[in-house]
Amino acid sequence: MAERLIPGDTAPGFTLKDSAGADVSLNDYRGRNTIIYFYPAAATPGCTKQACDFRDSLASLQAAGYDVLGISPDPVSKLAAFAESEGLTFPLLSDDTHAVAEAYAAWGEKKNYGRTYDGLIRSTVVVDPDGKVAVAQYNVRATGHVAKLRKDLKLAEAGN
Repeated sequence: MAERLIPGDTAPGFTLKDSAGADVSLNDYRGRNTIIYFYPAAATPGCTKQACDFRDSLASLQAAGYDVLGISPDPVSKLAAFAESEGLTFPLLSDDTHAVAEAYAAWGEKKNYGRTYDGLIRSTVVVDPDGKVAVAQYNVRATGHVAKLRKDLKLAEAGN
């Protein structure tokens, strides 16, 4: 597993398919602050809550200069259904080989109900306009994460 990213590291580049099957590259976001959040599985309760929190905060995040990308190991077809059912308007990217999650140290050993296995670690990395890591958070909670991230980025609460 890759070392966890820290502020100042160069963010690993990537190109992945979005929910419409189009290529999306980190280079497409050069010159903007980009929030990349890794989530385990579309349409599960925690991941839905987190995605909807990002959806509900998207306008204010974009107004503050932040774009949002969601990455999971789900296939494109599942991401398309998830985006449609929840009205998600930011890109959801398919990392079905989990190579990008591994590069970002968001794939590794997890423990659940006494079982140990490799899987996606819910994580968020904020990349600055120059492609450097500004914030790296691992093992984040789905509920309340967007509000905590806004606070950490020193952004006003959505709607303020």
